[in-house]
Amino acid sequence: MRLGYDLTIEQTQKLVMTPELIQAIQILQFNTQELDNYVQEQLLTNPVLEQGSSSESGEAGEADASENDYAQKSDEYRSLSENYTSISQEKRENSTGALGEGSRELSTAEWLEHIKERDYDDISYKQGEYSKDDKEYSYEQFVTSDVTLPEHLMFQLQFAPLKKSCRTIGKYIIESLDDNGYMTLTIDEIARAMNVDTENVKIVLDAIHTFDPAGVAAADLRECLLIQLEHNGGRTEISEQVICNYLEDIAANRLGLIAKELGVSVKEIQDVSDMIRTLEPKPGRQFASQATTRYIVPDIMVEKINGEYVVSVNESSTPKLMVSSYYEKVLQESNNDPNLTKFLSGRLNSAIWLIKSIEQRKQTIYNVVSAVVKYQEEFFENGPKYLKTLTLKQIAEEVGIHESTVSRSINGKYMQSPRGVFEIKYFFTSGVAGNQGESISSKSIKTFIKEIVSNEDPKSPYSDQDMVKLLGERGIDISRRTVAKYRDEMNILSSSKRKRY
Repeated sequence: MRLGYDLTIEQTQKLVMTPELIQAIQILQFNTQELDNYVQEQLLTNPVLEQGSSSESGEAGEADASENDYAQKSDEYRSLSENYTSISQEKRENSTGALGEGSRELSTAEWLEHIKERDYDDISYKQGEYSKDDKEYSYEQFVTSDVTLPEHLMFQLQFAPLKKSCRTIGKYIIESLDDNGYMTLTIDEIARAMNVDTENVKIVLDAIHTFDPAGVAAADLRECLLIQLEHNGGRTEISEQVICNYLEDIAANRLGLIAKELGVSVKEIQDVSDMIRTLEPKPGRQFASQATTRYIVPDIMVEKINGEYVVSVNESSTPKLMVSSYYEKVLQESNNDPNLTKFLSGRLNSAIWLIKSIEQRKQTIYNVVSAVVKYQEEFFENGPKYLKTLTLKQIAEEVGIHESTVSRSINGKYMQSPRGVFEIKYFFTSGVAGNQGESISSKSIKTFIKEIVSNEDPKSPYSDQDMVKLLGERGIDISRRTVAKYRDEMNILSSSKRKRY
């Protein structure tokens, strides 16, 4: 056994992800909001980058997102980067060699002239033009302010026949309600917190129970429903007994048991059950919540033009980036500062790569969605019942990219189509094989089940086994367990709970 040091040469192959590649992957999987946030961060850290104006965005929306255009843009970005690299190299050589000051100025002038002569049509690299007078306002820039439940109740409290001290108690009660409008504190807790008698709290609470929406400030579901019945004049001895003692049986549709114990007809219990189902179990949810509303911005638009479905990228959802006009001035002043030139060179390359990555993201999403629309054309023509099974592998083979790239390109992305707005993931679904060998998606089967339930006789609803037979007649061969699974996923009750008397 020999101990010592040796020098050896070894060849290995391994995949190394550069920072640029990691950035491109991240940009591809970002949704619209995440991409916008990322771009805003880059705008803060990279002085070369600048966001395009709204007028230029409109011009960009008219650009064609074809593969040839994308290839041309990529060549232009590559050429621009290479040219600048050569110019920067020449500047470094001139600054360290025996050339005169005039040669350095000539290199800078060549670079500036290069930018102006190219006159890029692509909005993502076009230099911006500013106008201080370009300030237009429209009502579309503003959103309405939704009324919250506390605001709605506070407004009614002003006109309630209560003393000033009681109104203070009322404000405390209203502010303690949860988002659904239920009490979170007991009467004794409120009395101790406000240092008042429990009788005063009860008086104020009774007044709030008369407010709109009916059922607000209830202690539990039973009290909420009773208050609503009191409002609409439907509170009877039978309905009160059903709500207080048989709510679970109502939910399970055990109307015969309730009728037998109360000594009334099943028809009468059915009427009470129907009336209870019209009540609102969460009276506060009809008002705006305190949570931030999140809006969906579709990344892809699908339109039917001259009998064909045309896919286009929603340009308004993509950040428009370009080289800042301020960069020209900084470049002119960087002749005698090699450190500044090096910094600007890195920033420019970073900016070009970011612009290129965003363009590549647009093109990848466009290619993937185009393949999806082509495959699911029957869905757009005839509706959800004609949705086919589709996997990531099928689209990856069609587009010529990896499955992981397809997954990233559809993650969190939405499509606006004549059928509505859908998450692109909606079109990727598993399913079963039909009797004719064709593939039928699970969403299509759910649509058929929903259609069967909507057309059934309420007094004799179809069981899961009955649905298996009806689906078999339509060429869909699935088990009773699968039918029950799909029914539960759609929140459709079993046949015993759907039956009406």
